[in-house]
Amino acid sequence: MKLYHGSLTPSVEQPDLSQCYPATDFGKGFYATTSFEQAKKWALLKQKRLQATDAYVSEYEMDDRVLRSDKYIIRVFTGAADDWLQFVTDNRKGRQSEFYDLVMGPVANDSLYATLLLYEQEVLSAATAIEQLKTHKLFDQLSFHSDKAVQTLRFIKSIVI
Repeated sequence: MKLYHGSLTPSVEQPDLSQCYPATDFGKGFYATTSFEQAKKWALLKQKRLQATDAYVSEYEMDDRVLRSDKYIIRVFTGAADDWLQFVTDNRKGRQSEFYDLVMGPVANDSLYATLLLYEQEVLSAATAIEQLKTHKLFDQLSFHSDKAVQTLRFIKSIVI
């Protein structure tokens, strides 16, 4: 499977988990997506926020069998559902205590932020939040949380956006 990572770094050949942010959708990890366009959007968003000169997308290859391997602790969310919503909310608040080598599921990106915030503030129920989230195109993300998981990535190239 091809994976992409958007960043301000010219080439992320070997992801460094110590550089990753903790309060993210699936917890502290190295994030990638199967969508080049999503990685590009993320890189350009970071570039705009930090007023950086350049943005990049790094491309990787990963064997699909990794996601079915019993060598890793893996959690896969197939769409916006109660368990995914609670998992993302807990991670963003730093309350997630479960460990996974890899987590795969939908991206809760900035266009979904208002819905997630209303859910977190208990203005929306989980069912209403999920119905609203399903009206958006949900891209996928795969987060790598252990060095063992990061080693499954093979760097291909970096592209200037």
